[in-house]
Amino acid sequence: MNNPIIALLGNPNVGKTSLFNRITKLNQKVGNYPGVTVEKREGQVKANNKTYRIIDLPGTYTLFPSSMDEEVVFNTLVNKENNFRPNLVIVVAEPTNLKRSIILYQQARELGLPAIFVINMIDEAKEKGISIDIQQLEQLLNTKVYQTNARTGQGIDQLIKNFDAVPPMYISQFSLPAEANDALEETKRLFPLETEYHTWQYLAKGEVSFLSKEKNQAIQHIRDKYQLKAEKLQKDEAILRSKCLDQSLATIYAKDETSNTNKTNTIDKILLHPIFGYIIFFGILFLIFQAIYTWSGPAMDFIDGLFGDLAAYTQTVLPPGPLTDLLSNGIIKGIGGIVIFIPQIVILYIFVSIMEETGYMSRVVFLMDRWLRPFGLNGKSVIPLISGVACAVPAVMSARNIENTKERLVTILVTPFMTCSARLPIYIVLIGLVIPDTTYAGFHLQGIVLFVMYLLGIFAALFSAIILTKIIKSKHRSFLIFELPTYKSPDWKNVALNVWEKTSSFVFGAGKIILAISVILWALGSFGPNDKFSRAEEIVQQNNPNLSAEDLDHEVTSYRLEHSFLGYLGMAIEPIVAPLGYDWKMGIGLISSFAAREVFVGTMATVYSLGDEVDIEDEATKTTVLSKMKSEINRNTGLPAYNFASGISLLLFYAFAMQCMSTIAAVKRETGSWKWTLIQVGFMTGLAYLSALIAYQLLK
Repeated sequence: MNNPIIALLGNPNVGKTSLFNRITKLNQKVGNYPGVTVEKREGQVKANNKTYRIIDLPGTYTLFPSSMDEEVVFNTLVNKENNFRPNLVIVVAEPTNLKRSIILYQQARELGLPAIFVINMIDEAKEKGISIDIQQLEQLLNTKVYQTNARTGQGIDQLIKNFDAVPPMYISQFSLPAEANDALEETKRLFPLETEYHTWQYLAKGEVSFLSKEKNQAIQHIRDKYQLKAEKLQKDEAILRSKCLDQSLATIYAKDETSNTNKTNTIDKILLHPIFGYIIFFGILFLIFQAIYTWSGPAMDFIDGLFGDLAAYTQTVLPPGPLTDLLSNGIIKGIGGIVIFIPQIVILYIFVSIMEETGYMSRVVFLMDRWLRPFGLNGKSVIPLISGVACAVPAVMSARNIENTKERLVTILVTPFMTCSARLPIYIVLIGLVIPDTTYAGFHLQGIVLFVMYLLGIFAALFSAIILTKIIKSKHRSFLIFELPTYKSPDWKNVALNVWEKTSSFVFGAGKIILAISVILWALGSFGPNDKFSRAEEIVQQNNPNLSAEDLDHEVTSYRLEHSFLGYLGMAIEPIVAPLGYDWKMGIGLISSFAAREVFVGTMATVYSLGDEVDIEDEATKTTVLSKMKSEINRNTGLPAYNFASGISLLLFYAFAMQCMSTIAAVKRETGSWKWTLIQVGFMTGLAYLSALIAYQLLK
């Protein structure tokens, strides 16, 4: 016998996830629903000599979907063939918005699903001056009503013990819109389902994804025949249900309006103020940005040093050879390249989770939606976009909080345009090379150029969003219709769990791609096609017999890189990058910086025999790197390799190019699609190439 499936159904912000965590005692897993990128949370609980499968359905206001998340809810409850169709639905409500939850409960029962009703956060009822006659409510719903407080665990055990209790037969007192009676009767002949409302769902839905094309066309023919619109049928049902419930709830639900001057209204007067609201929000964003950018620094330096030391230790205890080099420089450093992002992801998601838990995230959406919607983005898109200035990896992951699938995808695709911290070392070196160190009207010219590079990232992201919004089609229209939840203190268990889920999904999901690419890049740089690579030390010593041990080591490393597969690949792409003003050495830098953008500076130091460890924060080292790069001659043009034209060209290339395998891995993980990932890489690389080409050809 299969384990019974119990689905939690409810509006956003009713504490459904907290209830899910309490019921499953964190014995749960997170994945995606088949065929879509919507997150599926599933857990287990053992009780009554059974093991129950608990599914936390995405939050929804109605069974008629307007987003991919809500589409999942519709398919799970309405499609009788769905593997996740529940044996019992637990409709979760909270005292403030009882009517909306009752409508969800009615829709579930009228589909023929057994359901019970839970009022969560019951402790808030008294605080908000709300009184509920539970006995009358049970008579209205014809089921047992449970009262819980997921934060404290109140009522959870009683709820679990009654998972096997069969709800009484439900006889709906609701009449569907009369104008659709004839169409409904004809649809019932086409779909003789167990309940009339089940058939109504097909008629009022529009296109039903799990029905065949022929059946969808047959339903559309009926709608056309009776001149009915699916959206109008849904609206009529919602209005009728609401009016009907207003009468029923008059004696069940009462709210003392004098208590409405509560802390939520008081706080909102400040946080939603047309001036102070934005000042406070951008102050919080600034704090988040500083935390990701600065607070994570010591932890990232520690991880970087730890894996560097581990790689060095491996080389000392194991015999020299390709396997040792693979382990130390390929695998260990590849894993380090995954783990180093953990501090940034953890810090970002601590902030995002707290904002979600307290109810402030809904205010963020409200404040920013009007500014971002003209670009095809969502109010929640501001978090990924701003976070992208620190690092695109956690920023891309934070787009999960955007419910609308199209807006989430557009946000993910444009976020890497934001100027991340990994571009900063490249900008500092290139601006130092080609921009005069002068001041105009009290402003430092190099600083102005750096600021312009950040603005370019913002403009590129917004401009690309406009284009993508026109290209990407969605059957769901996006509206900003929601009720602002009341403020509450965060459930720290939920915060910790959310941070753990997001971090582990990156490490074990995107990490596989990062590690694979790290090993490939290591192999390309560690082997060569001829004896020039294997005899590098001998050849360098013959050509330069008087070098010191340190200089010899640098020259050998540079010579090996030049004659490795990576070096020959750099020479092979030289005809492609030559119109941009680059030579083969810069080509190697472009390829190797695919591992991470900032690797470009270290690769150039290796190519120019300066060693592979470069700290541009050290003034002496930075001066050495700049002087060597300034003196470098492009063999194709006979001019300095880093002149004004080629420098600006490189700046533009790195401003727009998708030169980061970690971001690519994160995008693949979040979109669940190589198609969109490759489209993003192609679009960004194409824009980078075109911009760099135009700049060089105009300035040379």
